[in-house]
Amino acid sequence: MPHITYQNEVVIEVDTVTPILHASLQNGIPHTHVCGGNARCSTCRVLILDGLDNCCPRNEREQKMALRRNFSPDVRLACQTTLRGDVALRRLVLDDQDRLLVDQEIASTAPRSVGEERLLAILFSDIRDFTAFSEAHLPYDVIHALNRYFNRVATIVEQFHGQVDNFMGDGVMAIFGVDDPANATFNAVRAGLEMLRAVEDMQPYFETQFKTRLRIGVGVHYGEVVLGAIGTGERRRLTAIGDAVNVASRVESANKAAGTNFLISQRAYQQLGEPVKTGRSVQLPLKGKTGVFLLHEVTGLPPALDPTATGVHGA
Repeated sequence: MPHITYQNEVVIEVDTVTPILHASLQNGIPHTHVCGGNARCSTCRVLILDGLDNCCPRNEREQKMALRRNFSPDVRLACQTTLRGDVALRRLVLDDQDRLLVDQEIASTAPRSVGEERLLAILFSDIRDFTAFSEAHLPYDVIHALNRYFNRVATIVEQFHGQVDNFMGDGVMAIFGVDDPANATFNAVRAGLEMLRAVEDMQPYFETQFKTRLRIGVGVHYGEVVLGAIGTGERRRLTAIGDAVNVASRVESANKAAGTNFLISQRAYQQLGEPVKTGRSVQLPLKGKTGVFLLHEVTGLPPALDPTATGVHGA
């Protein structure tokens, strides 16, 4: 008979025809099931930590809910899942506060992903010397200039099949690979180059209006993240979290030490499906990380891929 190991709880025995939810309830485990175990909500969902192959395939009702909520394969509806071998799992909805969050997710028209591990390309960009710029100009002018820049950046990110994850002060985080995973890193690099080119196009405006030049740094890394919808109600947004995000931010910051405008990590470089023009390769420590990291300066695309590219070199 199969066994279910509940993380940090108990181990129970179950037959091959009783769904996980009913096995929980029969053994005195308080397992949330707002709709009564009829696959009309997702409050009984569990994360399969080990033994996913021992779960029966999703039936039609569970598959419908999984598509609606964008479940990863290891998130299963306990009310619909029977077992043919041992599994280890964790219940995901534990109390009234969790149930309230689930209700908000279902009612909202905002992104609904409950969280899944994905390999994505993460791009960070940052405006150079922005503190000095903001201190030298009126707050309204600063906000207007930022919005002008952010509007252009967001358009570029979308043009290359990415999504703006967040605007952070004078910085931008964007993710690539949610919809086009095969070209995630190359799309991120193309977006970064186009952002640098767009900034050059904006120089006359900034020189005329603010007597200064706008400069940015761009960094790209490729790695595993947890992708999910964060927030509440209509303020929910799709975001990526994890160490790969931190590394991407540090790669962008390394431009200052390297004297470059655009750096990518070694892992991002290895993931490029198309060639790019590169400058120097540098080995630098990244803040908060152990050791040194091999980073590559991106200067442009080959003429065959981008006939208008002239290259963007470090400042």
